[in-house]
Amino acid sequence: MALAGLLEIADREFQAVQDEDERLRQEARRAVQQGELARVEITPDALKAYLDKKLGSDGRMTAFSYDYTARLLYKLGFTNFEQIEECMANYDDDLVSKAVRGTRQGQLTRFEFQLLASMGEIYIERHLWATEDWFVQGSREHLQKMRQAGIQIGSYDPLKRNHISGNMQGEKSQPAA
Repeated sequence: MALAGLLEIADREFQAVQDEDERLRQEARRAVQQGELARVEITPDALKAYLDKKLGSDGRMTAFSYDYTARLLYKLGFTNFEQIEECMANYDDDLVSKAVRGTRQGQLTRFEFQLLASMGEIYIERHLWATEDWFVQGSREHLQKMRQAGIQIGSYDPLKRNHISGNMQGEKSQPAA
């Protein structure tokens, strides 16, 4: 009987953890929808909600893809969605995508191209694949295509939040305070 009681307690505790996790997910989604981005932690679920709102839903993406991209964002130095919003502010996902690939790409590819355009070499240096020659060379080729299309490459650094970011018309915006 004691074992059954322990299992019942464990089951209740596990359910409480699951309920709290779901509550936090719902709260993050609500904050994204309301634009309260500074308080939203970067999680795969929150990233999906943010990108669905920002770039449109893409049913082809898997949970693994959002998990990978959330890990990438942390590696790049991001800690919340306000930084991501600031980073991407001057870059149109369709224009950047078309400059690199000639056509509109999927949600996460467009997002990564925006990050590459706004962060430039910082993106390449901090990326999860920064030690892979094929990645570095390919990313620099993407940057060159963007430049040829008139897209100014930025130097946004979420670790410093003091950067120069380009915009789509080639003008420089003021460094962030």
